[in-house]
Amino acid sequence: MSNDWIKVRTYTKSIEAEMVKQMLEENGVAADILNQQDSSYFFGKIDLYVKQADETIANVLINSGTFTEEDNAN
Repeated sequence: MSNDWIKVRTYTKSIEAEMVKQMLEENGVAADILNQQDSSYFFGKIDLYVKQADETIANVLINSGTFTEEDNAN
């Protein structure tokens, strides 16, 4: 991932991270997920990244939804 991407949220459930990523992409915001969860025991974190230029709109879109498991990355 290049230097112009920034972490906006951290999740513990992969389905939530995927849903938010899809919602962002449907609204024209490029998003990517870095899944650092252990595949056997499901502990660890899942980071959601967007381009720095899209950080504000991504936060507005995420905050307008009902995604309850996210943690602010900032």
